[in-house]
Amino acid sequence: MFQKVYANNITIQIHIEGMVIALIFSHNENAIFEPVLDHVNCTFNKVICSGASTLIIHKDSIVLEQYIGKQSGGKGARAVQADTQFHVASVRKSYIGFAMSYALFNGYINSIDDKVLTYLPELDKKIWKDTTIRHLLTHTHGLKQGENGTVREFTPGSNWTYRQIGIDALTQIVKRTTNKSVADIIHESVFIPLGFNESNWYSKKHNKLVDVMLRYEGDEDWRTSDSIEGDKMNMYVSTRELAYWGYLHLKKGKINGKQIVPREIIDMATSLQSPSTIHKDLPQNGFLWFVKDLPATKTEIGHQVPKGSYQILGFTNVTLLVIPEKDIVAIRMFNSFGSPEGYDYLSDVRSFGDTVMKCAKNESTVRL
Repeated sequence: MFQKVYANNITIQIHIEGMVIALIFSHNENAIFEPVLDHVNCTFNKVICSGASTLIIHKDSIVLEQYIGKQSGGKGARAVQADTQFHVASVRKSYIGFAMSYALFNGYINSIDDKVLTYLPELDKKIWKDTTIRHLLTHTHGLKQGENGTVREFTPGSNWTYRQIGIDALTQIVKRTTNKSVADIIHESVFIPLGFNESNWYSKKHNKLVDVMLRYEGDEDWRTSDSIEGDKMNMYVSTRELAYWGYLHLKKGKINGKQIVPREIIDMATSLQSPSTIHKDLPQNGFLWFVKDLPATKTEIGHQVPKGSYQILGFTNVTLLVIPEKDIVAIRMFNSFGSPEGYDYLSDVRSFGDTVMKCAKNESTVRL
């Protein structure tokens, strides 16, 4: 049960099966975090979308929750609301990272430094030679899918590139070692214990799912799937449940004194795992999460966001940011796909995180 207490003393209780998690809505802090809503509204007007939302949890309180626009651009479209489920695109990779951490914790996989060929021996041995699970998890594998098959762009661990081929290999390794799909693991470990029913991989649309608005008709970058195994880009999540997913990580898997998920699974997934061989200015990763460690020019996390924070992004402009130092989970969601001309996606994402941090600093000043 998530509890929201408003200034007029009206209390709304949000039930999560089997759990009682007290998150109190703070009216005063809502005003402090108002610049985040302004930032989301600004982005809403820059990208191609019909709907958006934002939610911030700070010190176990929901300090900002806002829903904007419609679920599609069609006439009579449903308004974006608490149960609206957004397509999260690459944010789904945080769930894949969790499944890999689960496999390691439970001994299905020995080490992330194991060779990929140990688990997928059917792959081209020449191309995949010396590529490890660590390289897949941190986007440093150096492989891409060419017209005539897999090709190598650089030696493993020497550079960083964001390619789907590594994600596909990870989901195959999870399935082969655990005999469970990514979706199976997530449902059993998180969704069922916490009563999540607004997060899933869908093969069919329903009225609570947003329509994704493309940059242009026939955008070849857009992909969807009928798979419900957690291996493809067809995951939809409500704003609240994505925030609660981040909150579970913030709390190291422990909710109301009960360890829902072993702490070690969360720690592995969200700590720095990038090989020491990559350049210091390249993005840094945990288990697919972007993590903030040493200063890096090409980081996708805001410069004001402190060390130890971690973030996951989606091409639908969805962002989930966790800032343990400030006890914050911050969410922004859109039904946009890609970046229209003139819109700097990475700059905007960094600015979102920096805005959250500015508000958190102002909150500290107000409390003093």
